Order: sequence, then structure tokens, then C-alpha cells
Amino acid sequence: MTETHNNKILWAPWRMEYIRGEKEQGCIFCDKPKQMHDRENFLVHRGHAAFVIMNKYPYNNGHLMVVPYRHEAELDKLTVEESCEMTALLQQCARALKMICAPHGFNIGMNVGAVAGIDGHLHFHIVPRWDADTNFMPILGHTKVVSEGLWETWAQLQEAFQQLAEHKN
Repeated sequence: MTETHNNKILWAPWRMEYIRGEKEQGCIFCDKPKQMHDRENFLVHRGHAAFVIMNKYPYNNGHLMVVPYRHEAELDKLTVEESCEMTALLQQCARALKMICAPHGFNIGMNVGAVAGIDGHLHFHIVPRWDADTNFMPILGHTKVVSEGLWETWAQLQEAFQQLAEHKN
């Protein structure tokens, strides 16, 4: 972590690939769940009103997003079912991530509004964090060291969500 005026900065220069790269047409949050290619789409869990998908350009290993199926940009327009399930899925994400990668904490935030996210489809981010989870690579080399491949993380998350569902029943 770099400190400036007692504020911590999370550097993520590797995300420029996403920012500058060619964007998929349509809304990925509407399109990906309609497909049955969960592994290829990094879709980890399907609920009734919302789903969990991995961030393809993560800030950290295990960076997940919780998204309602319904295309909505405004928080105050979510249904009670969507809001409740999204909160429950955030809790499941935290439990699953604790099982597979033992983070020391999380950054959780929501992208809301047409300009705040993917094609105006609101979603939560949950990013696992560890004490001293940055090193010199992102700052000096503009390179993020992600210690595990996305598909390996996807498989572990799938298993963790299944175990959580089994213990719930």
C-alpha cells in the first residue's frame, strides 16, 4: 500500500486492458446468465433474483460481483426480493472467500447509475483484502501478480458455494 496524506491508494494499472480494450456489445450482466457457459463466463453462483460472477479484471484474487438478473441502474428501484438476495449473496461470497483464500477483510462497494458501471446495470463488488496485499510490482512494473488463475479460483468458489448450500439445508 502506498500512503499519501494518510490515505491508502489501491493501484490497479493492469485494469487499463479493460478500460482501453474492446467492449462486448450489449450488457454482459444480462447476456452472460442467459448462456449456459458458467465456467467460461466466470459465473460462480445462480440465485433466484441475482447471481455471483467473477471480475475478469480483478483488483485482487477472488474479486466477485453480485448482480441482479434484471437490468436496473438505480438502487431505489430494486425489488425487496432482489435487495434481500443480493445482501444474502454478499454474505455467501464472504463465507466462500474465507473458505478458499482466508482474507483479512473485504472492500465492498456498489456501482449505481448509468455512468457508474457496466451499461447501467447496478452491481456490488466484493474484493478480498490481506494485510500488505500490494507489493512493488503494480507500482513500479504496472503489473499485478495474481497468484492463481481465474478458472482455478472459479472451481474453488463453485465448490465453496455448494458446501455452503449443503450446510444451509
